[in-house]
Amino acid sequence: MTSPLGFTLVQLRYFLVVAERASMTEASTELHIAQSAVSAAVHNLERELQVQLFIRRRGRGLTLTPAGERLQQQARELLARAREVEQEARGDGETLSGPVTVGCFVTLAPYYLPPLFSECTRRHPGIEIDVVEAETDQLVRALTTGRIDFALTYGLGLSSEPDLHGETIARAPAYVIVAAGHPLAGRDSVALAELSAEPLVLLDLPHSRDYFHSLVAATGTAPDVRYRTRSYETVRSLVARGLGWSVLNQRPATSQTYGGGDVAELALRDGGPPLEVKIASVGGMNHTARARAVMDVLRDVAGGRPRL
Repeated sequence: MTSPLGFTLVQLRYFLVVAERASMTEASTELHIAQSAVSAAVHNLERELQVQLFIRRRGRGLTLTPAGERLQQQARELLARAREVEQEARGDGETLSGPVTVGCFVTLAPYYLPPLFSECTRRHPGIEIDVVEAETDQLVRALTTGRIDFALTYGLGLSSEPDLHGETIARAPAYVIVAAGHPLAGRDSVALAELSAEPLVLLDLPHSRDYFHSLVAATGTAPDVRYRTRSYETVRSLVARGLGWSVLNQRPATSQTYGGGDVAELALRDGGPPLEVKIASVGGMNHTARARAVMDVLRDVAGGRPRL
């Protein structure tokens, strides 16, 4: 005979809301129940699991302990699976519905999110996709703390995280952009050494900046970084103004920039291996059926496969 569990799904649900709000009072407001009921549920959960889940500081709210952080991720997975079991028991398991939270690297968002949304709406209208756009380090933290189901990002910065698994779904070779009126604009390709004497407009994001620096350094030259910006489109607009050249990986559908000028794209002869676009998730994580469905759509979008 299977031994009964000492805690309930309701207790886990209350615990997750408290963890998100870092406050019993705010959690009770969101749950529309008395604060005493929330406190009792968390207390009983701690007693049954024989661990302390929160550090309580007067006037500073609640902070998860390491055990609480681990339970937060496990509880999200367990409650998601419980909802799937409920759907299957009701006979509507074939219809996927509910939220999926996707992390997306900021510069990939304009290229992958619109087709992902439209194709998911067509295939799985019941799935609600919530997106967290961020840089690599922020996405890694969101993954390891269970805030997102998975992330779409470059492989840069993932290798140092042993708990994360990355699946390559696309490759993005580096290429050069110059102003439309630049002397090299009519060329098909260029070597970085040909531009070493000109100012570089750098996409100044963590890991990305190191990647671009390494490309130039591999040619034996030092880049003359004249302008820095964290905006992909600002890089293009500055280049279109003739203020320098740059290296990027994703290719917009148009050569025109937000500032109205145009850029020319040149293949890079010494750009090294392409960047890998990956679906990153916590290794061994049991994703919900709807999260797996969104991943499948994303693979099709990245691979340019025909619609099903």
